[in-house]
Amino acid sequence: MREGMPDAYPAVWRFCVSLTGRRDWGEDVLQATCLRAIEKADGFEPGTHLDRWMMRIAHRLWLNELRARKVRTGGGLLPVEDIDVADHKTPAAETNIFVAEVLSQINTLPDAQRHAVSLVYVEGMSYREAADIMEIPIGTVMSRLAAARKTLNQSMPDEKRSSR
Repeated sequence: MREGMPDAYPAVWRFCVSLTGRRDWGEDVLQATCLRAIEKADGFEPGTHLDRWMMRIAHRLWLNELRARKVRTGGGLLPVEDIDVADHKTPAAETNIFVAEVLSQINTLPDAQRHAVSLVYVEGMSYREAADIMEIPIGTVMSRLAAARKTLNQSMPDEKRSSR
């Protein structure tokens, strides 16, 4: 478990930040996820994807946290400009601007659609893998992605939509 975590960490970190919409909350969920993964290591099936198993844990932890936050604070997301996205490769400024625009649009989606987009389009998982992590039917993942695509397409300026 401890040997595989460093390789899984970047993808799970991105997923946690995407889940929460905030870097600080994402890191809290990631820390709780790593702790839970170590505690429940006997539940991990060797030879399977550790990152996906940890994402499922993160998703459950975040849903529990959301329920608790609704009672305490009412929740809420920060604008993407306030999120410091870690990147180890230092991309070009244009790439950073584009990524910020995309993340800003994704953060406007409802939570369920945002989570599906993060898993399938950002992390490159299959619909089945995303469905397993979110513990929902594969058809629901497909429906959420279709709704997200429609919403994102409608939010694009007309000149960008016509060039597609």
